[in-house]
Amino acid sequence: MTKSLPNLAVLGATGVVGREILNILVENNVEFNSIKFLASKKSAGSTIEFKGKTYTIEEATDNSFDGVNICLASAGGETSKRFAPVSASKGCVFIDNSSAFRMDDNVPLVIAGVNDEDLRKHKGIIANPNCSTSQLMLPLKALDDKYKVKRMIVSTYQAVSGAGLKAINELTENTKTNLVAMPYTPSAFKYEIGFNVIPQIDVFCDNGYTKEEMKVTNETRKILHFNNDVKISCTAVRVPVYVGHSEAVSVEFEKEVNALDARELLKQTKDVEVIDDVSNFKYPTPKDAAGKNPVYVGRIRNSIAFDTGLDFFCVADNLRIGAALNTVRIAQKVIEMKLW
Repeated sequence: MTKSLPNLAVLGATGVVGREILNILVENNVEFNSIKFLASKKSAGSTIEFKGKTYTIEEATDNSFDGVNICLASAGGETSKRFAPVSASKGCVFIDNSSAFRMDDNVPLVIAGVNDEDLRKHKGIIANPNCSTSQLMLPLKALDDKYKVKRMIVSTYQAVSGAGLKAINELTENTKTNLVAMPYTPSAFKYEIGFNVIPQIDVFCDNGYTKEEMKVTNETRKILHFNNDVKISCTAVRVPVYVGHSEAVSVEFEKEVNALDARELLKQTKDVEVIDDVSNFKYPTPKDAAGKNPVYVGRIRNSIAFDTGLDFFCVADNLRIGAALNTVRIAQKVIEMKLW
């Protein structure tokens, strides 16, 4: 029997990522039978415009998932821990944008177009990876399929929007105070972010890496099914950019790799766009990526540190491929594969 269109819910609809999810649902022309918008008690009762209609935002409760087939959630880890099991128990597929279930062995961690088959293992909850992991997976998957990753070192340069609206506002205010040489006390970050970079994202772990850096390491292993022989190290840095994460990536492969061949391979990779003509100073920057869907890759060159290595630079809109876009794409795959 052919399934009818799903009933959707968006949890965290009033947040930065939640609003981006709404935009992408429209852009991707996702079809549905009904849709509801869920948020905290504070936002309940306010209205939201979507596809020419006005909807009233509802407070998320256990009963909110009755009759819902797919929930796209971006409301933070504690909210997901509270509602994801409830949602799943009612037959709703909960696509979670928080870190709550990413490393749970019973929850698939998915980048649409990279490891779609893992969706078949879901038991009602599907995790969306961390933003900095997400943009890396599209080019890395293509390179791994051909050359087999052996070791990787990645440095991320992450926009303030990854830390939410408070961080976005802090960059604006802190920049203004710097321009007039006024003192400023940061609250969203440990140090001033205006005209500065901060080599810490999230808290430090016992091994000296931050949780953000370990997310890149552990989530990459899970998504690409790497064993512990594949060594991965990450340094995550916050930079004074509003939208668009950047990453400098060095990869050692098991097989010989040629930068020209790798460039051609990435040009043919879905959802990846190559901007790489250094003779004309063409390479990707965060401004190229803001508001757009592809992962942009450039500075592709053979490594002088690894005999069979490649270095490249990639940028992407962290609110899209790093969050909302992949959440919507997962929902589309769930619908297409009839997994709801």
